[in-house]
Amino acid sequence: MTFPYEEFDLSDVRTHPLASRRSKARVEDFARPCPPDATVAGLVDSLPNVLAAADFRAIVRAVSDAVQAGRGVAWGIGAHVVKTGLGPVLIDLMERGYVSAIATNGAAVIHDFEVALSGATSEDVDAALGPGQFGMADETGRLLNGAINDGVAGGLGIGQAVGAYLTTASPPFADRSVLAAAARLRIPVTVHVAIGTDVIHMHPAASGEALGAGSLRDFRYFVSNVARLAGGVYLNCGSAVVLPEVFLKAVALVRNRGVSLDGLTTVNLDFIRGYRPTTNVVMRPTAGIGRGYALVGHHELMIPWLAAAIIAAGRA
Repeated sequence: MTFPYEEFDLSDVRTHPLASRRSKARVEDFARPCPPDATVAGLVDSLPNVLAAADFRAIVRAVSDAVQAGRGVAWGIGAHVVKTGLGPVLIDLMERGYVSAIATNGAAVIHDFEVALSGATSEDVDAALGPGQFGMADETGRLLNGAINDGVAGGLGIGQAVGAYLTTASPPFADRSVLAAAARLRIPVTVHVAIGTDVIHMHPAASGEALGAGSLRDFRYFVSNVARLAGGVYLNCGSAVVLPEVFLKAVALVRNRGVSLDGLTTVNLDFIRGYRPTTNVVMRPTAGIGRGYALVGHHELMIPWLAAAIIAAGRA
């Protein structure tokens, strides 16, 4: 059967008054021009109360409320967060009481360790790979592997081991090191390693026994940290695979033991929106019990802005 050329009859189309319609964008939610002398709180207040700006405000409130209520705020940080120079911002949050625990990966530890030792990190991979020099900095491989091997042999996790080494060695730029600050402030750091992903695994001093045992120990510490997050916040910043997977398994273990995570707020912050962070951080862990948010933006912009807004909210 073929259809004819026939215009649809619009004579009986039903309409309704605009005022009767539910609209998602309203003038009371619009942005306001921000005066040049505005405070951080004033800048946040000037944002529109829609989409990501509304989520940003909600995240700031969740962190501020959690701290005021004595709830936990745990941060997962990927390597890019450290190598873009955000260590001092995180350290300031730690000193102000906005960090209960930190989870990270092996690459972030390497960058933080190199910053503490030399005040510089992030080699030029393209230039170093061809001549066979990529990842072959002597101190990084020798000293960091040594710290992990000795610390794990003494019963520590990788985060504790590296923090203890930095405390004892007191390298020249330790004041910029997240792990050194965590050791000083007694904030637990857990390191979740995928064997073969980090440059220190290429060095003769690398020990699979120490890396495996230390990372597993840190995973169990991390599960205990997650078990304390009812009414609290977990922020995953810049880890697309390892930490979202580790967080999901930690949540699974906590639920298996019947521990409540009611009121949990989760946040993923990255410059892309990936599958694992979206499902394993934002959606699955909070389903039916809390709220998850995703912020998309560059860490070197978003994390200082978020930190400043959190601190301003705490003063209000």
